Amino acid sequence: MENSSKKDPQSMSFLDHLEELRWHMIRATLAVLIAAVAAFIAKEFIFDVLIFGPKKPDFPTYNGLCNLSKLLGLDESLCFKELPFSVQSRKVAGQFSVHIWTSITAGFIVAFPYVIYEFWKFIAPAMYDKERKYSKGFIIICSFLFFLGVLFGYYIITPLSINFLGGYQVSKEVLNEFDIDSYIGLVRASVIACGLIFELPVIMFFLTKVGLVTPEFLKKYRKFALVIVLILSAIITPPDIASQIIVAIPILILYEVSIFISKMVIKKQNKQLSKHT
Repeated sequence: MENSSKKDPQSMSFLDHLEELRWHMIRATLAVLIAAVAAFIAKEFIFDVLIFGPKKPDFPTYNGLCNLSKLLGLDESLCFKELPFSVQSRKVAGQFSVHIWTSITAGFIVAFPYVIYEFWKFIAPAMYDKERKYSKGFIIICSFLFFLGVLFGYYIITPLSINFLGGYQVSKEVLNEFDIDSYIGLVRASVIACGLIFELPVIMFFLTKVGLVTPEFLKKYRKFALVIVLILSAIITPPDIASQIIVAIPILILYEVSIFISKMVIKKQNKQLSKHT
């Protein structure tokens, strides 16, 4: 491991780069596993407070909607006193399996800044010295956007989805008794999906750097991007228009931010070209 890290990146072969990537992935995986072990131990907090928090009527999002309802003079139409569903485990190893995978998911979320750090260390040798100076900023921005997306998914998407789907009935003869895999799968998908979607500006930054995307391209296909955003919103939210709009708004803002970032990258590249010429 030490020998490969000391090699000149310019003289490294393809296999050397693969070896280097392997060690970065091993260290990132170890960080996730360490955080996952901590999450596994903190079972009561992870499940009783975080996972099943959106199932409780006193969840902050529901309190906020209730206060908003009263402020707008809608009485208590947006207040939730009880969510009419229960969560069950119908498999012998169901709860243990959920405990393992939830811990790994929590480990990935907690260790995300270090995972990004290892990713940056791998690609940094291919960058200019000036670009390497921004490594701290890159890690901070990526982590901030990811955690912002996670919070948005947890406090907005998850409670809206649980409230809509948990209370939806085709008939009073059918009771909502969800399997624990299904419930936690919804929470996990909402949180992770939003966390990754909020990385859009960073993705566009790199795509612009390698010449795959330009500001003109992003502007030209803005209408198509809107359609894709609405499709993504429909996938990660319950099938009601209000929830889809709530999700679509921040994604569209991120798209506009991505156009601005792409402009800045192109502008900087043009300045560097003019200096060399």
